[in-house]
Amino acid sequence: MGAADAVPGVSGGTVALLTGIYERLIAAITAITITRVHRLVREARDGDRRTVMRTLREMDVWFLLVLGTGIVTAVVTVLRLISWLLAVSPVEVYGFFFGLIGASAVVLSRDVSVTTRGERAAAVAGFLLAFVGSGYAATGLQTSLPVVFVAGIVAISAMVLPGMSGSLLLLVLGQYEYLSTALSRFTDAVLAALQGGGVAGVYQSGVPVVTFLLGAGIGLLSVAHAVRTAFERNREVTVAFLVSLVVGALRAPVEQASLELTQMGAGWTAYWIRSFALFAISGVAVVIIIEWGSTRMTAFDRRTDRQPDS
Repeated sequence: MGAADAVPGVSGGTVALLTGIYERLIAAITAITITRVHRLVREARDGDRRTVMRTLREMDVWFLLVLGTGIVTAVVTVLRLISWLLAVSPVEVYGFFFGLIGASAVVLSRDVSVTTRGERAAAVAGFLLAFVGSGYAATGLQTSLPVVFVAGIVAISAMVLPGMSGSLLLLVLGQYEYLSTALSRFTDAVLAALQGGGVAGVYQSGVPVVTFLLGAGIGLLSVAHAVRTAFERNREVTVAFLVSLVVGALRAPVEQASLELTQMGAGWTAYWIRSFALFAISGVAVVIIIEWGSTRMTAFDRRTDRQPDS
């Protein structure tokens, strides 16, 4: 899930669905309520170990800790690689992202229905929100701490929905490259501190990372619940909105690549267009492979379910 969430266009929620932990993940997230947290604090203060353990099991904390550790490990590893690639070949990386996002939109569109007025309105709203937002964020949205905090809230909400990518939303907000670099600097500073290099660098580089995590924590306990409720109450309208959001987000990697070319003093020459298109095709191929694997896995599960008990 962490590897998927680190790449725009690929959904960690889809991986959770394919591996059979999606329902447990949603149940564990929504089990963390203010009432249970208050009760846990009171029980810990009273020293009642038995009730503390029972409350922790109700929130499935051990499952979340193990899963969270795996996600964080993969996110750090993948984003360090992507941060380096963005510094070396940004146009090609954004071309790859364009292919991932476009192919994902095609795959997700199979579940979209726009037959009712509400579904059509949701589709138009989702497309305009992502398309206009991508253009504004690329030039007008700064990387201030309040923006990073909001980005954390928005990105984490995508984790509860199969097909939606938190990194894609960061790309739409214009924060993906900045946060990828910030996380790489933070991990480098932590490693240097462990080797005796001092903690000053950890404090300085950790500010945007901690700000993002605070936003993510609040989003996990608030926005994620709202998104799940919308998904359950009117799935068709919500899916139409989300898929059109992905389609509108296709502008984001193009805008980011254009900014990179401007900074290099270049433009969209034939060479850069070919490079962008070639890596976009590579992104499409990755999604096709993932979709093929998920289809094979689903078919295998269905055959297994039909087999009589021995």
